Amino acid sequence: MSITQRTSEAPATTALPMRTAWLVLVVVVLADIMDLIDSSIANLAGPSIRADLGSGQVTVQWVLSAYTAAFALGLVTSGRLGDLLGRRRLFLLGMTGFTLASLACGLAPHAVFLIVARTVQGLCGSVMIPQGLALVKVVFPPQHLRKALTPVGPLMGLTMVAGPILAGWLLHLDLFGSQWRSIFLINVPFGVAAAALAWRVLPRRGGEDPAARLDLTGVGLLTAASALLIVPLIQGRDLGWPAWTYVMMAAAVVLLGLFVVSQRHSAHPVITPSLFRKRSFVVGLVIVAGFYASLSAFVLVINLLLQQGLHWTPLHTGLTLIPWALGTAVAVLLAGAVLAEKLGRTTLHLGLAISVVGLLALWWSVAHWGAGITVWNLAPALLFTGFGSGLVFVPLVDFIIGDATPEEVGTGAGLLNAVQQFAGAIGVAALGTVFFARAGDLSVHSCIAAAELVFGIAAGLSFLTLLLVGLLPKHAQQAHG
Repeated sequence: MSITQRTSEAPATTALPMRTAWLVLVVVVLADIMDLIDSSIANLAGPSIRADLGSGQVTVQWVLSAYTAAFALGLVTSGRLGDLLGRRRLFLLGMTGFTLASLACGLAPHAVFLIVARTVQGLCGSVMIPQGLALVKVVFPPQHLRKALTPVGPLMGLTMVAGPILAGWLLHLDLFGSQWRSIFLINVPFGVAAAALAWRVLPRRGGEDPAARLDLTGVGLLTAASALLIVPLIQGRDLGWPAWTYVMMAAAVVLLGLFVVSQRHSAHPVITPSLFRKRSFVVGLVIVAGFYASLSAFVLVINLLLQQGLHWTPLHTGLTLIPWALGTAVAVLLAGAVLAEKLGRTTLHLGLAISVVGLLALWWSVAHWGAGITVWNLAPALLFTGFGSGLVFVPLVDFIIGDATPEEVGTGAGLLNAVQQFAGAIGVAALGTVFFARAGDLSVHSCIAAAELVFGIAAGLSFLTLLLVGLLPKHAQQAHG
């Protein structure tokens, strides 16, 4: 079965046999796995990196955050660049650069080298990811597209929970004495395999818009605003939030306002304007922001509580998170196979409600057992939290990019990932600050009290996000109408 060739008025695509279209999906899935695991895996290895490289806390914070910062900065612009330079070309460039940067991270002799390599890795990831989703959108005919997009949501969730578990396992194995370096070197064989497969199966023409141009003013304003927001979010907590961090964030708001104004008068806007006329896209992004801010804060604080507060090993911590991963895995499969299509936004209501219950159960468990808490005490609450989160990933992607046109999907995918990254950074910065302010000397009891507070706030944020779901259409397929 082949995909019908587009008309001359539409963006050019290449007709592919269905078998090849599914191989394109495999390539994109590999890219997503590499990117999403890499954005979460380094957090668990932070203490090991600091001990080996002998760096200060702020330097290590940049080692952990350089990827996220560079990734978020490049995402939206990269979606537009795909129209200009070709999605296949940019995907291959991003995948190759990502793989080489991963090798550089694994061989880094000191912290500054590692920070630079992580920055390059993040930029290459931001080039690669929007092209992948856009290519999937154009190589599958409409009747098969939803089936093809189904893995995207689960991957966002499963790889986020798999990252810490994989990191704990690799750190414990200490393969060939590599310590933390193995968490980056593991990308290399997967990257080589994915790049080779991509070279063979990606279409030469992937729905690019030949009339597209790059709005340099818009790109400059958006990049500067993003940088002014990300830098204080990364360093502010460690430096005690000096005055310049607030000045930078205020300047970011001003530049974002100028960006919005410039886009209204631009003949070739950075973000496709028609996306913001879709209620499901706009509301979906707000829900993504609240959901990922809460989820990222939870991931950070559960790791801080178990490793710094209770002094558990990385492997012990990773194994403790298995119920969370299991709950997420079951839920995403259930949502992708049945619930998202049949129940629509009700799946989001159900998932966020269960997440709130799970976070409150986690708060109660920590408060009740305190320093004597065990893996088994935490397991039920973590299972609930993971199951609730897992129900959210699939329908969110359906609502946000499920009805995007080929012209919109590159920018839409980039913006979806950018909001996810920014929301995660904001959640970590804000609730991480709350945790450290309450934890004080990082004694066991102080960390427990701080974790209780953050879990309660995260539950409240998830509840507020739950209230927004009612603004979505009842089903994703109704979003365009």
